[in-house]
Amino acid sequence: MSFTKSFAGLAALTVSVLALTGAAMAADYNWTFQTSESAGEPGFINKQKWADSVTELSGGRIEIELLPIGAVVPHTDTLESVGAGILQGHLTDPSYFAGKDPAFAMMGNLVGAWSDPFELLGFMQSGGGNELYAELVEPYGVHLIGTAATEPEAFVASVPLRSVEDLKGLKMRAPEGMVYEIFSKAGASPVALPGSEVFTSLDKGVIDAADYTVFAANQGQGMNDIAHYPLYPGFHSLPLIDISMNKEIWDGLPADLQAILNASVDQFIFQHIYSVRQLDAAAVAEAKANPEIEIINWSGDERAKFRRIAQDEWKNWAAKTDMTQRYYDTVIAYLEGRNLI
Repeated sequence: MSFTKSFAGLAALTVSVLALTGAAMAADYNWTFQTSESAGEPGFINKQKWADSVTELSGGRIEIELLPIGAVVPHTDTLESVGAGILQGHLTDPSYFAGKDPAFAMMGNLVGAWSDPFELLGFMQSGGGNELYAELVEPYGVHLIGTAATEPEAFVASVPLRSVEDLKGLKMRAPEGMVYEIFSKAGASPVALPGSEVFTSLDKGVIDAADYTVFAANQGQGMNDIAHYPLYPGFHSLPLIDISMNKEIWDGLPADLQAILNASVDQFIFQHIYSVRQLDAAAVAEAKANPEIEIINWSGDERAKFRRIAQDEWKNWAAKTDMTQRYYDTVIAYLEGRNLI
């Protein structure tokens, strides 16, 4: 369904909700969703707004308790937990499930592919991405409501990195899987560290750089105060956000609540992207006011060099399974058809 049609449906549903009586209503459905952020992060705050909007749009029939990363199960285990009903849903980065199937790594973060979240979401909405991802999660007993994205991640660095050549020998944090392999092929020396250890590792010189998160979050956590050469806009990473729930529960929902959930995700897409974009702009202005911080922006040529390295690793991952090959073929066709590659 297109964004336009979905918003038209949302408007009609909102009118129906407003027609309900103002009397207090007990929720028909009480669910617990786990996210992949800590409670104070911008991503968690925006996802909480999404959960609140579902309650409002459903006239109080759905109540979602949104929990931070690790609150019920480790972030790598939410997929099975949603399928088993331990959690009723999650909002998370599919890359965390790469150990279960390499297709999750490719779909969760095709490093080097996208420079803007709407490029990625265009592929997911109209290029076949959502259909492939829904097929991937269905055997786990999970239904994909929709996908969203954030802004490109910035890159934290305590040394100036002005080219792909400067990545050689760089001690940097990168998550395991395809991201790790791509930076290795670019000449870096990646270290797999949890996000909770990035600040301390940078501060102690264990690593000199990190693939971590968006500029606003980096700035808010003081990363740029100890690593004075952030790269922005990011050249590498633009993670997908998977918004899914237990399939048995979904299948048992009335059609109007399914429609509300679908439309709420489209609303969340825009709210989240523009919120983070605004936060990034404010954080960049704050960082520029600090004379110790130099924000580095890679040239188009250097970005293209990194992308070519990433594309070689995409091919390696494509050969792993039938699904990774199908995803690779689909995304390459989309990128080529829009002169994005």
